[in-house]
Amino acid sequence: MTAQRGAEPRRVLVTGFEPFGGDAVNPSHQVLQALEAGPPIPGVALRTRLLPCVFGTALAVLREALDAERPSLVIALGLAASRDEVSVERVAINVDDARIADNAGVQPIDRPVVPQGPAAYLASLPIKAIVEALRQSGIPAGVSQTAGTFVCNHVFYGLAHEIATRHAGMRGGFIHLPCLPQQAQAGHAGLPLETLAEAVRIAVHTALSHAHDLRAAGGAID
Repeated sequence: MTAQRGAEPRRVLVTGFEPFGGDAVNPSHQVLQALEAGPPIPGVALRTRLLPCVFGTALAVLREALDAERPSLVIALGLAASRDEVSVERVAINVDDARIADNAGVQPIDRPVVPQGPAAYLASLPIKAIVEALRQSGIPAGVSQTAGTFVCNHVFYGLAHEIATRHAGMRGGFIHLPCLPQQAQAGHAGLPLETLAEAVRIAVHTALSHAHDLRAAGGAID
């Protein structure tokens, strides 16, 4: 995307997570580092934040970043080790139900992210346009109907709630990344860091250039 001469850069916040569950690395963190070190995205004033993989604390860090940076677009990233493609999430649900403990040893069960909050929020990203742009670039991608019930969904829901209640005009959503090849589990190939970083650049470009989403199939049977 080419910025118009004299136009203010669009402020964009991208977040990632620290490693969790015994992993030494988290590709979402490494993507943040790659974005910071790589060439700038034209027309974008990019900011990044690393979130702790801890219920509650992650949202506190996110809220601080939203208030400090006032971005027009927020893309939160996380790891989905069992997936083989870049998963653009559609819906965040108001449930914390952790199969494992977070990095502070906390394991909430059937607890709302926001008490008395709506049951769910839809992403305010053009999710299908992002998926199409990724596929056209040769990057495996798809719309995901669930962000799980761990800290990724916790942050996704918290972000959507912040947008709905405190940051009108902001857009945001969540993208799950597959493993890097060196950490991929049996039966999964993973994607190189360069590919994942490019996927996020494409997602940012597409979100900023699409006021409305594509009218295309992106549902799931099961």
